[in-house]
Amino acid sequence: MKYNKYIQDAPPVSEIGLGAWQLGVDSGWKVMSEKEAMEMVHKALDYGINFFDTAPNYGYGTGEDRLGRALKGTDRDKIVINTKFGHTDSGTMNYESDYIRKSLEGSLRRLQVDYVDSLIIHNPPSHYLVGNQNDHYEILERLIDEGKIKAYGASLDTYDDMSLLMQTTGAKVIEAFFNILHQDAARAFDMAIQKEVGIIVKIPLDSGWLSGKYDVNSTFDDIRSRWTRKDIQTRARLVERIKEITTASDNLAQLAIAFCLSYDAVSTVIPGNVNLAQLKSNVESINHRVSPEIILELEKFYNDEVKHLNLPW
Repeated sequence: MKYNKYIQDAPPVSEIGLGAWQLGVDSGWKVMSEKEAMEMVHKALDYGINFFDTAPNYGYGTGEDRLGRALKGTDRDKIVINTKFGHTDSGTMNYESDYIRKSLEGSLRRLQVDYVDSLIIHNPPSHYLVGNQNDHYEILERLIDEGKIKAYGASLDTYDDMSLLMQTTGAKVIEAFFNILHQDAARAFDMAIQKEVGIIVKIPLDSGWLSGKYDVNSTFDDIRSRWTRKDIQTRARLVERIKEITTASDNLAQLAIAFCLSYDAVSTVIPGNVNLAQLKSNVESINHRVSPEIILELEKFYNDEVKHLNLPW
């Protein structure tokens, strides 16, 4: 495993982190048993993964609960945990500032820890990102002073939102929607480096499309059923173009993750894992580096052929 700088006063984080969405009882994907969830976390630790991303709404609190039990007995000083605020453990949304502390306390209780390394606002509406118009950031700063968090930030999807957060707050963490088919966030990477903001890459495989296992005939009966037939046809065509550009076929998923890791601003990438085989393949991505020439070609592909499509996530 390789490790990168994340935030001040936290250990370097593994390039591959574990997204704990799938650990929950009702994740919207394949249902994972308690035993499978424990095995997933323990195998991640065996691989050298020390970064764990979770949230109160993952499995209505069961994602954090299972992660906490699985990490019990590990050296807390070597583990980095990121959780969120805004999507509640009851399945509702509450972005009000007076709910931050209550949400965090619930997360700490479920995770069985005294602090989390970072607490981020979970995909908030843009107006919550303006530091001088919201008292959220005063509360978050107090939580740092109290030792309950080391840093704060937000989970965001666009350059505009990332820029707004970094320019108006003391945020030091952004969980960014970034992959070969969604590269807008990369425009904020230089600013993140300048301001020493750690970047967590979410959805690096574009909800499975960049794993290479879907095509124009694919159908979905889970959360991905949101895509129309036209969406599926468009993505299938774009994935074929990526294969042409990269000559990747059997290892498209590893190439897609390696693409994200090729950017200096990126601290860690959190691909989804529904079984141990996927976890193993994702970890092996650290050995698959993408040449600067291919990176440039993929950036050109995005700007010329993808950006104007405004693909639904």
